[in-house]
Amino acid sequence: MVRHNRVKPVDAIWLDMDRVRNLMVIECVMFLEGPIDRVAFDRLLRERLIGIYPVFSRIPVKGHNPWSRSCWHDVPDLDLERHVREVRLPAPGDAAALQTYVSSFMATPLPRDRPLWEVHLVTGLDEGAAIYVRLHHALADGIALTQVLISLTETSAATGEDARDAHAPAGGRAPGADTGERVGSQARGVARSAGLRACAATVRTALRAVGVVAKLMLTRNPPSPLEGPVGAQKQAVWSEPVELQLIKDIAKASDATVNDVLVSALAGAVRRYQVERGAHAVDLPTMIPVSLRPLHLPPPPELGNRFAVVLLLLPSGVAGAAERLAETKRRMDKIKRSPEPVITFAIISGIGRLGRNVSNAFVTFFAGKATGVTTNVPGPREPRYLAGTRVTGLLGWVPGSATQTLGTCIFTYDGMVTIGLKTDAAVVPDPLVVLEAFRQEITDLSSVLATPKDEAVRGRLQDSAS
Repeated sequence: MVRHNRVKPVDAIWLDMDRVRNLMVIECVMFLEGPIDRVAFDRLLRERLIGIYPVFSRIPVKGHNPWSRSCWHDVPDLDLERHVREVRLPAPGDAAALQTYVSSFMATPLPRDRPLWEVHLVTGLDEGAAIYVRLHHALADGIALTQVLISLTETSAATGEDARDAHAPAGGRAPGADTGERVGSQARGVARSAGLRACAATVRTALRAVGVVAKLMLTRNPPSPLEGPVGAQKQAVWSEPVELQLIKDIAKASDATVNDVLVSALAGAVRRYQVERGAHAVDLPTMIPVSLRPLHLPPPPELGNRFAVVLLLLPSGVAGAAERLAETKRRMDKIKRSPEPVITFAIISGIGRLGRNVSNAFVTFFAGKATGVTTNVPGPREPRYLAGTRVTGLLGWVPGSATQTLGTCIFTYDGMVTIGLKTDAAVVPDPLVVLEAFRQEITDLSSVLATPKDEAVRGRLQDSAS
């Protein structure tokens, strides 16, 4: 029997937000040592994707009026051939060719006559192979979907019943993990508090909440070389992996976190880009998603979106790499102590109940306050295997909205960090310049803050750019 399930309010926001200039599609690239076995891969999709998460075999059907939510309709006997395509890139098949291929689909909507996902099995590369995955944001948030993709992998090249730990979640902690857990603890704490102590805590929270609301309302995306009329075409580029140990050493030397270092490097890259374009460097706001799910557990079968966002003003107007890192840490620490995730989650939940037209207007208003979205995802610490083939790297971009032009993905996997950028081709036509600036920022931070033992690592980082 075909079942109909109403789309949850928060998921409905993203389902109805597709625009020609910004599609609500999460884009992921998984790098492999070589081609994978198609039969084994199809089996994984049926058993660990479709068999566990029903939304991958459902299509959305719109409500009859702007105030009614859409429904998910089951698709019986789903045909994988409509979702998986095999492609061989022509020579030379280098990183630039794969980046061009991925970019060419970023303005293409996912067909609404089938479940909202597709997979491209890409061969013909000069090194290994790749899987390019496109998933609509209405299915789930980016962190949950990353966990779903990782659940397709295994800890060894063995497949089938011999594989162990097949559904292990991503390793480490996301940059917003502590913040997300605080959201839940704050809510539970309010419920347990009593008497004068509860009143005092409520007053303090209310005052902080007023500050957060003022920040959300008054922050604006200032004029800069990264601001302008956006178009439909996007560009995806990514770096060579950087050794995570180098980032950890910089963080230790500066009493900061790995996330502080990486976000600071992004701020420095944005500063360099502004200066090289003849502009006065200013601080630019970016949105950072915060997962509200326990990251040590697999996503629930119903998936869906359960996240908040925080608005971070990148200190790209601050001169000096060490000074930018210190200011990044200060701003990030302030956000961690703030009720901002609680408030933005409440706003997102409320917006989803206002109907398509009103919710779209609210999302456009808030999204226009940032130059883009920045994610930092800690993947598995050890190598993983997909259908018997070793995974060498991962990347994933969440969609931008409104006038956002710069999406940044930072992904840590197997002791390495890879940075990926997704830019609006009309406003930021040269994302490789930003990527090179990011690499130079890491080099500068290492020169100033890292210990002498990092000289060899720093040399390898410089060699990778030549």
